[in-house]
Amino acid sequence: MSGKTILVTGGAGFVGSNLCKRLLAAGHKIISLDNYFAGSRDNHVEGVDYRDGHTKDIAKLVSENIDTIYHLGEYSRVQQSLDEPDLVWDLNISGTFGVLEFWRKQNKDGRVCKLVYAGSSTKFGDGGISRDATPYAWTKATNTELVKNYSVWYDLPYAITYFYNVYGPGERIGKYGTVIAIFMDRYLKGEPLQVTLPGTQRRNFTHVSDIVNGLVLVGEKGEGDGYGLGNDTPHTIIDIAKMFASEIEMLPAHPGNRLESELMSKKSKELGWDAKISLTEEITKFLSEHPRA
Repeated sequence: MSGKTILVTGGAGFVGSNLCKRLLAAGHKIISLDNYFAGSRDNHVEGVDYRDGHTKDIAKLVSENIDTIYHLGEYSRVQQSLDEPDLVWDLNISGTFGVLEFWRKQNKDGRVCKLVYAGSSTKFGDGGISRDATPYAWTKATNTELVKNYSVWYDLPYAITYFYNVYGPGERIGKYGTVIAIFMDRYLKGEPLQVTLPGTQRRNFTHVSDIVNGLVLVGEKGEGDGYGLGNDTPHTIIDIAKMFASEIEMLPAHPGNRLESELMSKKSKELGWDAKISLTEEITKFLSEHPRA
């Protein structure tokens, strides 16, 4: 993809900023579109062209001819989505419709623009039941179908990836935080690690650098649906909490908390991708650098 103009929605977010950094280093022109709901200006990468705005206004904010769109800029929390379905709809339905229309209109006059959509592994949770369990899971699963339909209707090139519990430098804490970052934060503060019952829910935690490797590879070579990006080794949440040797506080079970997610990484591996970084080794390294008082 050398020398291409690439648009990353959510480019100031956790995964998006790491992707922008990688693509920029490869010699591409990078445009980020982010409304900073979850993204942060602290994540800005020098050399990236940042546009501040909602994805539903993408056509007003991006006038360039785009070669590849990485669409990462959506609402991305499971449990919290039950409390704010209006926000999920705005970001994941209205916003993504804007991106798909932009994608369609980019493919004209002989130009080709490929869309790489970041789907969610909740689509495969508990045998597929979890895809309808929360507004987040439903909108993400629905959008994968809409991307495929747009491709069929208008003959557009695309690839769909599925993230499995991304962690690593730049993770968020707080209301929209992710598990590993929250555990590390509470450990550093000397607070109990909070685990939602039953604690035996299993996740394939995948380091952000492995995710970015997969996104770049799928952007270059992937075609169609089914590119799961997940580490082969699953961990239960309670076992991860025990790695920190901290006090553990069990919280009541909540709706939408899937127990399993089937790992669908075969197509990604056929392209040559594999997750390299071990969660256990990363936690061990963190603990060695931050011993308990």
